[in-house]
Amino acid sequence: MNIGYLSTVYHTSFLLKSGEFKSKSLMGKNDIEWSLFPTGPAMMKAFESKEIDLGYIGLPPMMIGISKGLKIKCVAGGHVEGTVMVAPEDYRSFMELNSLEEVLKQFEGKSIGTPSSGSIHDVIIRNLIKGYDINLKNYPWADFIPDALLNGEIAAGVGTPSLATVASMRFDSKVVVPPEKLWLYNPSYGIVVQEELIEENPELIMNILRAHEDASNFIRKSPEDAAEIAASEMGVVDKDFVLKTYCVSPRYCASLPEEYIKSTLDFIPVLRELGYMKKDLKREDIFNLDFIREIHMEDPHY
Repeated sequence: MNIGYLSTVYHTSFLLKSGEFKSKSLMGKNDIEWSLFPTGPAMMKAFESKEIDLGYIGLPPMMIGISKGLKIKCVAGGHVEGTVMVAPEDYRSFMELNSLEEVLKQFEGKSIGTPSSGSIHDVIIRNLIKGYDINLKNYPWADFIPDALLNGEIAAGVGTPSLATVASMRFDSKVVVPPEKLWLYNPSYGIVVQEELIEENPELIMNILRAHEDASNFIRKSPEDAAEIAASEMGVVDKDFVLKTYCVSPRYCASLPEEYIKSTLDFIPVLRELGYMKKDLKREDIFNLDFIREIHMEDPHY
């Protein structure tokens, strides 16, 4: 079993990889290999070449892959509203201006940085800056964006909550547009699997999703303990960093409620307009709800 993951510290991957997380045992005794990817689009290439069986990924890159013929399905959620926009303190925020238009006007004639083309962050900000004189600069690793902000290469950055934490700890910065104002309920990541795995080993998927559900609950209910484990597993950040990142957009759950699905489907016309997809998709092309309906029967926790 090969699992692809990102460096996004609030994903449950950092708990499930760790020997310190007790519910890791729910995954069974399967031999699991973990592979780190810089972005969702890079992970999609690994799905295409069958290098990975399962991945933690934002749904727009996955949808682009499906439109090109990949046989994959989203079988669980993980987090919503995981895209934020940050900038130095001298820019005014949505809280101050109460207008997304007025916030974006501040960056006309300047550059905004975001992860690679086709990532969920890239799609969200490209859709918002249509009609503005704003240059969008894509970075192969999201970790490059704070340095670009610090060096004045870009005036703002758009990425995960980790970006907001890094920027605030390294220099005077703030969230100028919060997640819910960029794209309400956006599917920042879900659990995606090869369709052949669904047919060949459904019990393995069930085991992994049980552990994923338990880890999602652990982040919500015991964030300090979860942060300590995640920080130890990641190895380059401390517990305080992870806790701050958890709090930027604390909407963690494994379920796939109607709001999550609708927000995902709302990306389809945007992806087509931006040229990332050439055909429409239906919900059944993207989601398989059989597993999560059995595992997460209560109301969603997002």
